[in-house]
Amino acid sequence: MELRQRALQLLLLRDPAVKAAAVREWAATITPHSAIDSDAQLDEPAGLPAWPERPVLVGPSQLPARTAFDAAGRAALLHAVTHIEFNAINLALDAAWRFPGMPEAYYRDWLLVASEEALHFSLLRAHLNTLGHDYGDFDAHDGLWSMTDKTRHDIVARMALVPRTLEARGLDATPPMQAKLRKAGDLRAVEILDVILRDEVGHVAIGNRWYRWLCERDGLDPLALYADLVVRYEAPRPRPPFNDEARTAAGFTQQEIADLWARDPSGAGAQNV
Repeated sequence: MELRQRALQLLLLRDPAVKAAAVREWAATITPHSAIDSDAQLDEPAGLPAWPERPVLVGPSQLPARTAFDAAGRAALLHAVTHIEFNAINLALDAAWRFPGMPEAYYRDWLLVASEEALHFSLLRAHLNTLGHDYGDFDAHDGLWSMTDKTRHDIVARMALVPRTLEARGLDATPPMQAKLRKAGDLRAVEILDVILRDEVGHVAIGNRWYRWLCERDGLDPLALYADLVVRYEAPRPRPPFNDEARTAAGFTQQEIADLWARDPSGAGAQNV
């Protein structure tokens, strides 16, 4: 099946474990000769993405604080990360099918992201099982998909505000989370987060690359446009501390990183996590 059509078909799968396995299996069959119809205008079916019955989705303010230092809190914390990774499968598949007229490399990039996000979800879910829980046992929120949905008609905004804004927050949040989990003695979770952080640098880099490609194509100033898109789409503003090293590896410019720290209400100034 043509790759964009298959990405849409996978997005409609409801069962998280089935979806993750199907994405991984499919990605393994993709070759440089696999068909991509970049210009096809695909009709959007109702009800994207196909959500599982669980977890129950609530507002972020309705979620309790999570701690790594007791069994229940650690399970809830890791469930939240598992939910982010499941959402990330969906957003990568959506980026792959939704926007026609891009170079073939764009679609291949997002299919690679979908496959790696499916691996992350599977690793986290398996570890959650060892803690006596499964994905869906705790409530969750849909903030990541909410921004994906807001930007469904604007590929420039999508690249600006999902991979390089929302997903980039994971670059900052992961090392402090690993420190807490290491202190709590959950070394397997720390190992899984090592894999996720490594791959997420690449995912954010893909968002940066295609955002800048689109800006160059359309004669837009990436810095000025980004500031406008944040306001227009009411995107959350990242909070410090920022992982300057990971953000640099993911393709953020020194000016972009300096701008983040300039908005730091603590006035702490630029530093590495």
